[in-house]
Amino acid sequence: QVQLVESGGGLVQAGGSLRLSCVGTGSTFRRYAMGWFRQAPGKAREFVATVSASGGGTAYTDSVKGRFTISRDNAKNTVYLQMIDLKPTDTAVYYCGQRKYIFTGADPSDYAYWGQGTQVTVSS
Repeated sequence: QVQLVESGGGLVQAGGSLRLSCVGTGSTFRRYAMGWFRQAPGKAREFVATVSASGGGTAYTDSVKGRFTISRDNAKNTVYLQMIDLKPTDTAVYYCGQRKYIFTGADPSDYAYWGQGTQVTVSS
C-alpha cells in the first residue's frame, strides 16, 4: 500500500509563491508517473500537472503553464509543485496522486493512490 503525504500549502497574497511537496512511501515510487490535481469548493477535481517516472516528461493544464513547475526527486520519494504568480482562482485543495503508468497523464481514473490534500488559499 502506497501512502502519499502533501505539505506546503497555506495562505498567500495574489502574485505570491508556494512550493508544494508530496512524499510517498514504498520502493515503487520511482516506477510510476505522478500528478497534482486540485479541487475548489463546489467543483470537480481538476488536473494541474503531471511528471513521468523518470522526471523527463511533464504536462500542465493551460491555466498554469508558465506559472507552475512540477518536478520529482526519486531519491527522496518526493514530487514538488512550484507555484509562482498565484491568482485567487488557484485557491483549492491540492492533491498529489500516483499514476498506474510510467508516462504522464491527466485522467484521474488512471491514478491508483492519492494523498489527503493540502489547502492553498490565494487572497486578492
